[in-house]
Amino acid sequence: MKDIFKNPSIERLVNEIVALNHAWKAAVELFGDDSPLSQSARDLKGCLQVRLLQSYPDQVYLIIDQESSETAGEEVYSLRLVTPINNRNNAEHLPVRVAKKLLSQEEIAKLENDVI
Repeated sequence: MKDIFKNPSIERLVNEIVALNHAWKAAVELFGDDSPLSQSARDLKGCLQVRLLQSYPDQVYLIIDQESSETAGEEVYSLRLVTPINNRNNAEHLPVRVAKKLLSQEEIAKLENDVI
């Protein structure tokens, strides 16, 4: 039997990231940015995004999303999928400052430079 927690498919990771992004936004709306639920959903989403990037570096890459960066008030990466999954071409956004905490400079450089 395949262990989906040990090696989840790219589709599963993308679906979980999207679901957590929605949960995080709903938690912020209901309970505020500082609530433990909001922070946990946000942090787990970031961890899953890093797992996606590290597990599937040939199928996802980082690119600064200028429009979303302006809206967010800080630079954010779009995690772009080489091949769309469930009609999505990205796995949400990750602030650059968070990427710098969770990924090495070498990983970031490779994921930025491997744009297809």
